[in-house]
Order: sequence, then C-alpha cells, then structure tokens
Amino acid sequence: MWLYFRFPLSLRLVEEMLLERGIVVSYETVRRWAMKFGRDYARRLKRKRASRRDIWHLDEVVVTIGGKQHWLWRAVDQDGYILDEIVQTRRDTEAAKRLLTRLLKKQGCPPRRMITDKLGSYAAARCQIMPAIEHRSHKGLNNRAENSHLPLRRRERAMQGFRSPGGLQRFIAVFSAVRNLFVPPRSRRSALATHLHRLNAVAQWKAVAGIAA
Repeated sequence: MWLYFRFPLSLRLVEEMLLERGIVVSYETVRRWAMKFGRDYARRLKRKRASRRDIWHLDEVVVTIGGKQHWLWRAVDQDGYILDEIVQTRRDTEAAKRLLTRLLKKQGCPPRRMITDKLGSYAAARCQIMPAIEHRSHKGLNNRAENSHLPLRRRERAMQGFRSPGGLQRFIAVFSAVRNLFVPPRSRRSALATHLHRLNAVAQWKAVAGIAA
C-alpha cells in the first residue's frame, strides 16, 4: 500500500515490484488492500495542527470521469500541506461554500488569510462563511494551490483515469494523507532536514500499518 499511494505506480507495477521481492500477490489483491485498509490508515496518521496564522490557498481543477466533467476542489496551507479536498459536479458559489464549511469544521479555526484565483465564487462564499477573513484573489499568488494538483495528475495518468467520483474521493483521502506525511514542509527543504523528515515519516507509517521495525 505504501508503494501504491506514495509513488505514481499502477496496480500492475506494484504487483511486479512485490514479485521481485518474493511476494506473490495479484494487482487485484493490492487494490482490495487499498480499499480495505487505506482510509483507516489515513485516519490514524497525525494531522498538522491548525493555526490562526495559517494561509489557505484554494483552487479547483477539472477531472473527467466517464466522459463527464467533475471538479476537484482543494485547499493547501502555506507549507503545501493538503488541508482538504472534495469532488463536486459544480463550479459555483455553492460548491465553494461547501469547501469552506468543511475546512472550518476540520481545521477548527479560520485562517489569517485565504488566497484564490479570480473565480468569483470564492469571494461570494467567503462573504457568507467567514466575512472577516482577508481574501486575496490573484492568479499569480495562487501557484501553491495550482502546483498541488500535479502529483494527482501524474497518478491519474498512471491509473488511466478514475472510474467514479466516489472512487476518486476515496483515493485522494488516502493519497493526500500519505503525501502530507512524506513530503517535508516548504520551510524545511535542506538535504538533512528532508532526510530526517522522511525517516520519521517511514517510522510513523510503519507504526500505523502495524509493520515490525
């Protein structure tokens, strides 16, 4: 499961890599493991503590599923940590309000500032959900959120697309939790800090997955 969620690998490539290590399982078994254990593991991973000094970067990206357009709405903080994601069929104020409502419930406190692109739905939703929060709307300021879509795009290509909106929502719940665990904050990107961060992440993953050291 670590191989599948951490790297842009298809189920069949994970099957092949396990075979090289002497573990004989089918790709369907790997898929069932991911479905059965993934979300439970993700819930057990430590979340970054929310702060009123946080800056929320919000963005939405289109995902085509079964020939129909869906929108993946995402929020990341100033360190690139993924706060929440939600798959929706609409790209309007109601969809933006749903994202902000989920964020406030999950984080437990509002941010210092929120940054978005020029989509007017964000401003309308902010006025209704958290009107006192500063909002900066500028495409050039929102690269952090836009760049956060890239890892999922690579996975989407490796998996040859997603089969259903529910399947995408279940996948990103685990994929983003694992990414949050292993990718160091932007403020700690020296070689040594990255190495120590990943060693700690591996130890935490083993503890959550019940893997003996």
